[in-house]
Amino acid sequence: MNPIENILKDFPLIILDGALATELENRGCDINDSLWSAKILAEKPEMIGKVHYDYFAAGADCAITSSYQATIDGFVQKGFSEAEAISLIKRSVQIAKKARDDFWNNSENRKNRPTPLVAGSVGPYGAYLADGSEYRGDYNITEEELISFHRPRIKLLIEEGVDILACETIPSLMEAKAIIKLLKEFPNVYCWISFSCKNELEISDGTPIAECAKSLDDYSQVAAIGLNCTAPQYVQLLITEIKNNSNKPIVVYPNSGEKYDANSKTWHGNSSSHSYCCNAKGWFEAGAKLVGGCCRTTPEDIKAIAEWSRNL
Repeated sequence: MNPIENILKDFPLIILDGALATELENRGCDINDSLWSAKILAEKPEMIGKVHYDYFAAGADCAITSSYQATIDGFVQKGFSEAEAISLIKRSVQIAKKARDDFWNNSENRKNRPTPLVAGSVGPYGAYLADGSEYRGDYNITEEELISFHRPRIKLLIEEGVDILACETIPSLMEAKAIIKLLKEFPNVYCWISFSCKNELEISDGTPIAECAKSLDDYSQVAAIGLNCTAPQYVQLLITEIKNNSNKPIVVYPNSGEKYDANSKTWHGNSSSHSYCCNAKGWFEAGAKLVGGCCRTTPEDIKAIAEWSRNL
């Protein structure tokens, strides 16, 4: 059964978690690496589990695994064996499922909320390149090559028992379609597709979000369409564009609104759980059915969303 549809028939909103990598960084982890948060799978897996648990405690109905930048080739390039790489990708699911189960085993945590999901993070090809191209979509690669790239990780995430795939920060429609084509090999699996967007009308490679929504609307394995790791000020109009071109539930989890300087590897600007919460309420009212946060959002942001949404 479609896990998104299954929850939305009883609840008006699915609360996603917030940032994983930058939250690990907040807690002292060094993620300045081509593996990004996947590096912590090998070094401090218990820290990942703690972040997942804290998001559930804050009110999240879904944990997104730490596999965004976890690929077999990526791990091998950093000196891991193929067997170790496979084990680490599987570990990302095991950690999230344990955090979910530990949280849900306490009956006090089950009030007025659905059984939480574990979504297997499928980052774009550009995340593996670690050159920022997931925000440009300009890598020179064919659809078949993209399918071959995504197959091993998707297969491992499915085998390890994720409830849904979070195909996220996708910068091009071609990559989205490649993933959907690959999912035909796994006919009982659902995914959401969330694009990285450069403004209120276009995804990162310049394709109109309206065209993306329309193109993906007929695929039954796509449980939701939307955006992530996008500036909050663009979200409202992006939701409208998606809503006008698709009947799928809309998923949004933008970043905090702070700006990242790739040269100094630092963040600038301000963010607060209050402003993010207000924005999130507006996104829900505009039509989003899955709302959470991406880079630089925190458990406090998710808690603020839960405080108003549990009373809907």
